[in-house]
Amino acid sequence: MKKKRFPKGFVQVYTGNGKGKTTAALGLALRAAGHRFKVLIIQFLKGGIAYGELQSAKKLAPYLTIVPMGRENFVNKKKPDPMDVHLAQKAWKLAQHSVHSQKYHLVILDEINVAVEYGMVPLKELLALIKNKPENVELVLTGRWAKPEVLRRADLVTEMREIKHYYKKGMESRIGIER
Repeated sequence: MKKKRFPKGFVQVYTGNGKGKTTAALGLALRAAGHRFKVLIIQFLKGGIAYGELQSAKKLAPYLTIVPMGRENFVNKKKPDPMDVHLAQKAWKLAQHSVHSQKYHLVILDEINVAVEYGMVPLKELLALIKNKPENVELVLTGRWAKPEVLRRADLVTEMREIKHYYKKGMESRIGIER
């Protein structure tokens, strides 16, 4: 049986200050897994919280794998904790290996744009990954603050823009909706 591949893999970016970047990437992952493409989601800066997508991924294995690579607490933008930097670098090494291994058809680097903004992953290295990714691997980059250099190299860019959000009224994140 011939191995299924994308004939051409593109680079997609979901960015902006609105809700829905990770959710859009998860929708794409669900669609790909439904067609038996192998999907890897590496969650930069996320961990320690029982996000619903982690439970869903277990049910969609071996087609969907999610690897949380952060801690539960928020990262300090001005002075990231050394442990957060270490985890982001570990996630970055996994990302590079996973894209080049071609084990996965779709690789989603969730919150990579934030990791770059915080100086935890070098922009230069992300640009090199985009430039040198295998032709048939789809690469998705999520998170606020996508750099202009990344946007220029992407094939698809979607900006989520917040117009209104119930967080501003004091609503906490809800199980099944935000986590």
